[in-house]
Amino acid sequence: MPGKDEVVVLTPGSTYRIRSLESRDKPMETVGTFKGYAAVAHDTAIVMELEKKLGEEKGMVRLIPSHMVLSIDILNEAKPEAENKDKDSNAVYFR
Repeated sequence: MPGKDEVVVLTPGSTYRIRSLESRDKPMETVGTFKGYAAVAHDTAIVMELEKKLGEEKGMVRLIPSHMVLSIDILNEAKPEAENKDKDSNAVYFR
């Protein structure tokens, strides 16, 4: 668990449960592996590779616009990859 002064960041390879807006009465729940971020129009989206669920194929990729996120549960946190100093730290991408 992060300490008082630690910043929590989404780490590629980690498993999260994300609840996001789907309808007024019910949020959408996404469980899967975080792949990174993607640009969608003028917004940033969280890119998730889904776990197998009824009616969905394992490996299906879902983009969740960041302004639609209600909550994120950390289920399994992967160790962060070593940062490459040559890359732009503000880039929006996923692998």
